[in-house]
Amino acid sequence: MKAAILKTLNAPLSIEQMPDPSAGTGEVIVDVVAAPVLSYAKEVFSGERRYPIELPIVPGCGAIGRVRTIGPDATHLQTGDWVFCDPTVRSRDDALMPDIVLQGWSARGEGGNQLQRYFHDGPFAEQIRVPTENAVPIGAIDPADAARWCALNTLLVPYGGLLASDLRAGEILLVSGATGNFGSACVAVALAMGARCVVAPGRNAQALEDLARRFGERVRTVLLSGDEATDRERMQRAAPGPIDCVMDLMPPSVPATTVRAAVMAVRPYGRVVLMGGVGMLGGAGLELPYPWIMRNDITLRGKWMYPTQAVTLMTGLIRGGLLQLGHFDVTTFALDDANEAVAYAAANGGPFRMTVICPAR
Repeated sequence: MKAAILKTLNAPLSIEQMPDPSAGTGEVIVDVVAAPVLSYAKEVFSGERRYPIELPIVPGCGAIGRVRTIGPDATHLQTGDWVFCDPTVRSRDDALMPDIVLQGWSARGEGGNQLQRYFHDGPFAEQIRVPTENAVPIGAIDPADAARWCALNTLLVPYGGLLASDLRAGEILLVSGATGNFGSACVAVALAMGARCVVAPGRNAQALEDLARRFGERVRTVLLSGDEATDRERMQRAAPGPIDCVMDLMPPSVPATTVRAAVMAVRPYGRVVLMGGVGMLGGAGLELPYPWIMRNDITLRGKWMYPTQAVTLMTGLIRGGLLQLGHFDVTTFALDDANEAVAYAAANGGPFRMTVICPAR
């Protein structure tokens, strides 16, 4: 099969032939139809983002494809089924504390590194081998729509946080980082789940205007000033009632004070979910006052990625017409043009924008 291979950091992907993968027990081979190119892929491949990957590797993170071969223990999948190749691979020998990797993308810890050495290569190729449970059926689709279904890759991350938050229909959500790639997706998903209103703060006035245009009065935008107390008051005033839940999706470059302004806008007995990156690049972490958390009975939790059932549930939101993939603008590239795709994604990232590699193109 043909694949794009990262052999060394800070070097172009090499487009060449490599052996087809083969499926064993608990594995599925999928013909890749569309694979998203993350906007920061260039930073990973250059080594600027110090991701713990072992080279050479066929990179990528998630894909839409059709089942080519199933292992002997598969009982529902059939050859030709359309599936989402979930990149979140979990070890199977510890249900309580599984090691988790993003196939073709990153790993953490020795257990994660060991898992990644086996489920190593990602979807920048004509075929990919994935664990059976990671080939999740999405139902029949028009092949021309496969690239747009790659939006699952973005939508699922905030969906995992929203499931963890126990967001209920009719509640008010605040999305910290609403003008970013994952934050804007979080707004769309929360509305699809029945949120009464989503408070969307941010510094990018144009992106805030776009959110208001797309989703109407159920989104209340707040232009941030940079002053913690002022911004918190503005967010609370923008909401039509007490804020039930706060979802933080801020990137590592954002000051902790910006995150705290949003987190502490939540009502007493409210919930906060942290999925962002504050402190990951050094600098101050997120300081929250112990008395405020305790006396106001605040539920605070972290969340990374999403549970295994999330793909099926999100597919239901899309099939039911509650979540529109049409929000996403998609630019596609052939596998031979993978390096151009990586450069394009870096220069054209942002809310509701996707770059996709289509190996069969």
